[in-house]
Amino acid sequence: MIKGFKNFLLRGDVVVVAIGLMVALAVSTLVKAFTDSIITPLLNRAQGGGGIGLGVQLGQSGNSATFLAIGTFISAIVYFVVFMMVLYFGIVIPYKAIQKRRGLTVFGDPAPSKTCPACLSDDLPMGATKCKYCGSELPAEQSA
Repeated sequence: MIKGFKNFLLRGDVVVVAIGLMVALAVSTLVKAFTDSIITPLLNRAQGGGGIGLGVQLGQSGNSATFLAIGTFISAIVYFVVFMMVLYFGIVIPYKAIQKRRGLTVFGDPAPSKTCPACLSDDLPMGATKCKYCGSELPAEQSA
């Protein structure tokens, strides 16, 4: 039972989905901070209506509804960068090492590919002699 659970957790798609969700959470926080700190005060200023912190007061002094809180937005950017570094160094690198020991390559460079000179498709395998999209002959590989 434990071995099955371990195999489930080490499947590539589970980790990729988990990383995707974490990235989405961090981006969501960044976007929310941008809207709360930049967009909302601009809209409040247009409606009429101070604050303390790093930013610019657009309206009456002391009205927090029209304060561009640049400090809050910078904090969200720092949070995003630190969060992504923690994900990379805490999850991605150890996961790559575990999968490498299992003989699998994850988060690696994409396989080299050819480009068709006729239709410009760029995802053809290096050994291909004909384009799978337009059927034109591909030039032979030059040996270095």
